[in-house]
Formats: sequence, structure tokens, C-alpha cells
Amino acid sequence: ANWSAAMQAEWADDKGAAAAPGHRAKLIDGLNTVRSQLDEFDPDVILIWGDDQYENFKEDIVPPFSVLAYGDRTVRPYETKVGQFFPSYWEDEAKDRDVLVKGRPDIARALVASLIADEFDVSYAYEPLHDEQLPHAFLNTILFLDHERKGFDWPIIAMPINCYGSKVIAAQGGWKPFATELDLDPPAPSPKRLMNMGAAVARFLRDSPHRVSIIASSSWSHAFLTDHTWRLRPDTPADETLYQALVAGDYDTWESTTTDAVVHGGQQEVLNWFALMGAARELDANLSYSTFVETHIFNSNKVFATWDVVGGSAGS
Repeated sequence: ANWSAAMQAEWADDKGAAAAPGHRAKLIDGLNTVRSQLDEFDPDVILIWGDDQYENFKEDIVPPFSVLAYGDRTVRPYETKVGQFFPSYWEDEAKDRDVLVKGRPDIARALVASLIADEFDVSYAYEPLHDEQLPHAFLNTILFLDHERKGFDWPIIAMPINCYGSKVIAAQGGWKPFATELDLDPPAPSPKRLMNMGAAVARFLRDSPHRVSIIASSSWSHAFLTDHTWRLRPDTPADETLYQALVAGDYDTWESTTTDAVVHGGQQEVLNWFALMGAARELDANLSYSTFVETHIFNSNKVFATWDVVGGSAGS
């Protein structure tokens, strides 16, 4: 009875069963729009920023961000940490299905060298430390942008970010029950630092001979990370503030956002987007498409957006 009218309507009397197809349709429309622009641009390589959710960033080492200079890898989506979530949509797929994920270690190595020269002491890896598949933020990007299973042949460079920061080890990149006392870890890299890192990556890509697309992977505020909403719904006002700034090209609002505000809003994974916004600012990119998919009961709001860069990279 204390829920908003919109949240009650979405939940209805069937626990959201009737609302789910409409929410999914909006997501598929956003994915199709991004995919169509990738098809049209046909990049040589795609750089993806995504969170490492206690997959390779574990007790033995937790860098602020890293470059995975992987070569081609064959992965099995249904054997990953979050693979149990896939069958709800791709229920007819074989559970031992292989997916070839192409890499460009040559470009990745050059990127690392450029970042170090630009005073970003970035770590890098040629092989996984723990997760033999591929962290889900990157694998999901490939699977969702290929939801029609027509193929995803572009090589990728995965660049994981320690988005979970103070809870990456304490909560194993997720959550613990209310009132659980945690020995908090050091924080994630700040929004400003990630925007500056994104700008440095963009400069390297702009000056390279390659056609590159840049993608930030993640939904926005997650209900299960938002304690002040009792983990029942995402922090939509916080998301709307960043989204309106995105539409307006208001990079100052993004850059002035604090780490504490990100954690309060359950927006840890939006840190991937801060890197993208830094790249968009550096490249003077033009926003060509955006949409805000709001929800009250399906865990997280989702944003789709694409930018065009004349003679250079495209971001999404």
C-alpha cells in the first residue's frame, strides 16, 4: 500500500507477469537499435568497459581497472557464474553451447602502453586469473547484442573496472543480508578518475588506424544494491539526474558525482558509463540516440544511447 501508483501498476495482481513482456520489448528495441548501428559502422574492434563482479578481481589482487589482452577464446555461457539466468530467454539452446569471442591482443598491448605513457598505471592480463570463461559484463554484451543469434564476429577488448569497490571482497561483488557487518574494502576509482581514464583511452583510439566502437556494459541503479529503498526498487531519481545530464551533454554533472553518491544510489555498475562519458567528451561526440527504460520491480533501470564521432569511433 505504500508503493507508488506506478510501482503498484507494474506489480499488479500477478507479481509483474503481465508487465514483463512490455519491459522486455523495450530492452529488445534498445538492443536492436545499438546492434543496427554496429552493423552499419562495422568496426575493426569493440572496446567494452564492464564491471568485474568477483570473477577475476578477488582476494589475491583487485586493480582499479585492467585491460584483458586476450586472444580468441571459446567460452560456454551456461558454465559461467551467472549462466543459470540465461535459459529463461534462450531455453532451446544447448547447455554446452560454445561461443567464439575474438580478441585483438595487439591493439590491447598498444592501448596499455599508451595509458602508461599517459600516467595511468593500468594492469593487464593475457590469461584469466580465476574465471576461465569471460566476466559476465562482457559476455552478456555479446549475447544480448546477438539475441537473434545472427552472429557477433567483431573482436573485442575487455576493460574491467572495479565498480563494486568497498564491497568487491566484503560482499563478493554482490550483496549480503541487511544488518550484516562488513569489513569494507577500499573504494572504487572515482567517477572523475574514470572519466579521465575514458578520455585517455579515447585519445589512443582516435589516433589509431582502426575503426573502433566503445561500449559501456551495465544496467543503471540496481534495486538489490540500494539500501535506502530497502532493496525493493532502484534509485530512479538518481538515474534520471545522470540521464538528463547525458542528454544535455552536461559532463560537469557527471564529473562532480561522488563515489558516495554512486554507492547510495545503487549505481555501482554505472561507473562503466563514467568512462564512456569521459570518452564522449574527449571526442566531442554527438548523441544520436538515447532512451531511458524505467522500472520499479524489474531490479534496474536501463539506458541505451549511441554517439557518433566524425571520422572516428562510435560509442554506445
